[in-house]
Amino acid sequence: MLESSFGLVFFLKIPRNESKIRTIYLRITVDGIPKETSTKRKWDISRWDQKLERATGSKEDAKSINFFLDSLILKINQYKTENMYSGKLITAQKVMDYILGKNTTKAKVLEEFQKHNDEMTALLGKGYAKGTLDRFTITINHLRAFIRLKFNAEDLEFSELNLEFIKDFEFYLRSVRNCSNNTTLKYIANFKKIVLRAIDHEVILKDPFKNFKGKKSKIIKKPLSTQELYELERHYFSTDRLNVVRDVFVFQCYTGLAYIDVYQLKKTDIKVGIDKQSWIMSERQKTGTSTNVPLLPQALKIIEKYKDHPLCLQRGTVLPVASNQKMNEYLKEIAMLCAFPFTLNTHMARRTFGSTVTLQNNVPINVVKEMLGHSWIFRSTVHILYWNYWKFYWMPIH
Repeated sequence: MLESSFGLVFFLKIPRNESKIRTIYLRITVDGIPKETSTKRKWDISRWDQKLERATGSKEDAKSINFFLDSLILKINQYKTENMYSGKLITAQKVMDYILGKNTTKAKVLEEFQKHNDEMTALLGKGYAKGTLDRFTITINHLRAFIRLKFNAEDLEFSELNLEFIKDFEFYLRSVRNCSNNTTLKYIANFKKIVLRAIDHEVILKDPFKNFKGKKSKIIKKPLSTQELYELERHYFSTDRLNVVRDVFVFQCYTGLAYIDVYQLKKTDIKVGIDKQSWIMSERQKTGTSTNVPLLPQALKIIEKYKDHPLCLQRGTVLPVASNQKMNEYLKEIAMLCAFPFTLNTHMARRTFGSTVTLQNNVPINVVKEMLGHSWIFRSTVHILYWNYWKFYWMPIH
């Protein structure tokens, strides 16, 4: 916000004892309202030019005083500019408080980060998912370890953050934590959210991320081919642990459910459609959009296999799904045993459904989007048509 008038003057204040050595004062005037304060610097009146508002002469002491005054003006102008760009009101008192450090809070980085995470915890299921909280928890743990390693401290003030800190944290994530480029940038983005939150709360004025640049690596995410899915379904594993994880993954391939949705899938979510066939009718946790997916024979077979599994009975769920971390860990092992030249993860199943199981079998993309829960609405007859098509296509082969 632009002020109607702004004035800044340096002057020597006359002391009571009429001494030649006087204190340099600063007067700030905004919209006709003046505020003044001592700079805590003293100077000889005979070596002062009030017209220039600077010390005279070429001696080092004069150069030092003038450099200090120039730096003070630069600091004030920077404060004005930042406030104008953010649309904040500028007053003489606010500028004076800034100079004197009265409005500088001592907020700590990790303290504010933890406050954010505590608020997110309180809002789980009300706008935030546990997976999101987990990512911010990992980020704060990495940040805490970095501060201990580099600064030998338990926390830092926001005023100590700068571009060098951001770059050093990035290097720490890449080197010490051995994070990939994209994972590193995700943690940096999580941390940036906390910094921007502090700026919004006027804890700090300057954004240390202003000149930070990072570019994500483009990752080609491929689905399983029909042959690879066929091999995975029929591979024999010597442990029940891997067989269960494989079956859950294959179920995702034939339904398009995301990990959290298959984890929470209950028997009440399986209903009979107007075509007298079984459908999954539920809502995606991530978006809250409804998803209606016809159950292919392969998916029905897996449901039947685990209907009496102790974990399913205990949870009241359709399948005995492990944690996402364990699922992905075991899927890596499964990929090695199947001699796949790539790593399996839970989201690859959703891509396989959206490509190999549907699009490659001529199911229109708009129907696929609706079944994936992408906010598309179509008539039930369209679903029935493609249910019959799938049943005809997949039954003879599988």
